[in-house]
Amino acid sequence: MGSPDFNLLLTLDVLLAEGSVAGAAKRLRLSASAMSRALARLRETTGDPLLVRAGRRLVPTPRALALREQVRQLVLDTETVLRPDQTLDLGKLERVYTLRTSDGFVETFGPKLIAMVGKDAPGVRLNFIQKTDKDSAPLREGRVDLETGVVEESMGPEVRSVALFRDKLIGAVRPGHPLASGKITAKRYKESAHVIVSRSGAEDAATDLPFIPAGLNRKVAAIVGGFSAALALARGSDLVATVPDRHTATLHKGMFTFPLPLPTKGFTVSMLWHPRMDGDPAHKWLRSCVRNVCALEKERA
Repeated sequence: MGSPDFNLLLTLDVLLAEGSVAGAAKRLRLSASAMSRALARLRETTGDPLLVRAGRRLVPTPRALALREQVRQLVLDTETVLRPDQTLDLGKLERVYTLRTSDGFVETFGPKLIAMVGKDAPGVRLNFIQKTDKDSAPLREGRVDLETGVVEESMGPEVRSVALFRDKLIGAVRPGHPLASGKITAKRYKESAHVIVSRSGAEDAATDLPFIPAGLNRKVAAIVGGFSAALALARGSDLVATVPDRHTATLHKGMFTFPLPLPTKGFTVSMLWHPRMDGDPAHKWLRSCVRNVCALEKERA
């Protein structure tokens, strides 16, 4: 057996990303016939068809799916080795970072993060997008640079994480709400009308369910997709919003907040990223900014 052709790694990476011979050929600026020959060589080398036809499109085989992440990392590592060593100059850095977070995180930490980033690197832009699910695919595929949230056991090993702060659930109501006076008991809390947060819109998928007693029977009057909407409704009505305290500190200012009158679990909000960004100096700097902003808020809390 001869020496392996490492150029095939790049070809395989692009083929698996595009799922199309024509798309991969265009991206690598090759002819369709040249890409077809490369796919044939890959099939011969790996002993697997890799991409098979399903109707009008190609779909990856189980072997291809197993190889995809490994191949992607090998290509990125090779690019890092061959890239000239450059000292990070924040003043000249021009980059767009996409952060996938909740609306509460953006309103509480976003302004200070933007100020910190802008002071050191005025050429950097931060794009905040709403976190609508727990899928780590956007991190793996490079569509998202950083994410915040609660790390679950189902999170794949291909995702790195570091704790930012501890948080707990609280209740929030408008000033003058019946719960704003007198002792707040579990009975009074449960019998009040609630607005809950659920990304899917389903009551059994409420974001606070993992942290409250199982089987808690609340009177749900409204379901919204984010903490900002939940607190806006509670601020202007007699609804009760159950939200993370520190995560939504800016959002619930001026409202009457209280500890939940039932046993709850605290949780850790973490920052997540893909390991291919571990050694990137600009990404490491951004991670340090996020940590520092959260630490500053912790000191003020």
